[in-house]
Amino acid sequence: MDTTLHIGFLLFPNVTQLDLTGPAQVLSRVPGAKTHLVWKTLDAVPTDVGFSINPTTTFSDCPQLDVLCVPGGFGVEALFEDDETLDFLRRQAEHARYVTSVCNGSLVLGVAGLLRGYRSACHWMWLPLLERFGAEPVAERIVRDRNRISGGGVTAGIDFGFALAAELAGEDVARTIQLALEYDPQPPFDAGSPQGAGPQIVARLRELQEARLQRVTATLDRVASR
Repeated sequence: MDTTLHIGFLLFPNVTQLDLTGPAQVLSRVPGAKTHLVWKTLDAVPTDVGFSINPTTTFSDCPQLDVLCVPGGFGVEALFEDDETLDFLRRQAEHARYVTSVCNGSLVLGVAGLLRGYRSACHWMWLPLLERFGAEPVAERIVRDRNRISGGGVTAGIDFGFALAAELAGEDVARTIQLALEYDPQPPFDAGSPQGAGPQIVARLRELQEARLQRVTATLDRVASR
């Protein structure tokens, strides 16, 4: 009997690499885990920071996953109307033990129809958009609703990884992985949330992202109206 724990991350162009590599680093250490980076082809996929990551399998060759994870990033916009990718997620989600996301990857699950009636996290700036697809937005770092587990923005994916590791293998295993990775965050600034950053920095970031936010919102409105 195959006891391999198949954990798959959707790897797509312009993914925020830490959304993927953070939880992948944690979950790869769960006993019996095999990590899959899944895309349409095996060609190298560019990330949002200028380097590329190689997929390990394609949609057609991917085994049934125990854990399906969709990270976020600038590239999610192209996925909202990508039927090939959305169909892959729907097929895998049907039998996966856990259907998960990090950052605005939850919007992709929403577009695929996989969050209707579920609570979900998302990056704080994109969180309200989940309502368009029948999800309940929750402003927490990790959100679990039945077999849906989601992490908030980017670095929350690491915390999400430890929470999921505990689900899969027990808290002692998760704690041991945390120690092995020396995950003991002590950020130099208290600016990792809108509350900590304060209104001036929040306004500055919103201004920088305004054009993208408007574009994504228009796309999601069009998709949701179908």
